[in-house]
Amino acid sequence: MRLLFLAVLRRHTGNAITAQRVRDHLEAAGHVCILKNALDFESPSEISNFIKAESLEAAMALHLYRGGRLLPGHGIPFGIIFGGTDLNEDVKQGEKNKVMGKVLEEARFAVAFTESMKETAQRQWPHAKDKIYVQSQGIATVPNTTFNWNTFLQRSEINQSADSLHVFLLICGLRQVKDPLYLVDAFSEWHQEEPSVYMVIVGPEVDPVFTREVKAKVKRTPGVRLIGEMAREDLHAVVKNCFAVVNSSVSEGMSAAILEAMDLEVPVLARNIPGNAAVVKHGVTGLLFSDPQEFVLLAKRLGGDPALEKQIVANGREYVRMYHSWQVERNTYGHLVRMLEGSSED
Repeated sequence: MRLLFLAVLRRHTGNAITAQRVRDHLEAAGHVCILKNALDFESPSEISNFIKAESLEAAMALHLYRGGRLLPGHGIPFGIIFGGTDLNEDVKQGEKNKVMGKVLEEARFAVAFTESMKETAQRQWPHAKDKIYVQSQGIATVPNTTFNWNTFLQRSEINQSADSLHVFLLICGLRQVKDPLYLVDAFSEWHQEEPSVYMVIVGPEVDPVFTREVKAKVKRTPGVRLIGEMAREDLHAVVKNCFAVVNSSVSEGMSAAILEAMDLEVPVLARNIPGNAAVVKHGVTGLLFSDPQEFVLLAKRLGGDPALEKQIVANGREYVRMYHSWQVERNTYGHLVRMLEGSSED
């Protein structure tokens, strides 16, 4: 079967990585999957022309609004994967909510990463409750074995011995919903007390105006560094070498960066929002903070308690192995895509 798969493909962002992984699953099931950036299409008529030109038989979209709104009315079956901002942010806007409800009426299935995402969707659109499936993201990490940590530190203008450093890594596209500046002032105060702690923000420049704001702030803030996007294998190597991975987002569907850190046996400190709390159990698989001051307290506690760090790392790794299996995810999408062929047999 020839499928169109629409997603917002900003490089090295969570949605782009998820889209690539799902495409791999669909192609492994024997389908031809054409992955396109939803932002490249300005109207449903452009999609219609593309579907005809490519002889496409079905479609999928990652993000109910950004991708999903382009799919109804073309006469081909389609499925949806919720992104996160669609359920957490877009749902609050009346017109977008209405559009998303209509998309779900026509969709054969919808995939939520967590039970709480499924419950949110069911509350908003009760008519769709029987077609929403829960499938957590499957995680596979591939750190570059030849990556040089000292070279990375030099590039980050951190001129200290790697042995004495505690690097906290914040991985995110530079846009407001990721709130990369949330911890910057509190962290900088801590750095001035303890010069061995650094925060490094890594990610692509998604929002040009906001990126300028972030760059200007980081430039004048001691102890905080900003690095552009990196190849996935190199980023995984950076994660493996850092002390902890941080998430300070206002909204998350399911953070791949958090799960990849757990898989790589690195502690996680995450802002206490529903998407993060769904995967991080406080004191068990990671630490949750509600404000910048609490973040600093928890980070200090983690640095001073090797037993806690060891316990969190072991629990996080086991959690990913049990609940974020790459193979289970592949099997689920293999099953779901058969619904688009008109068959729901296992």
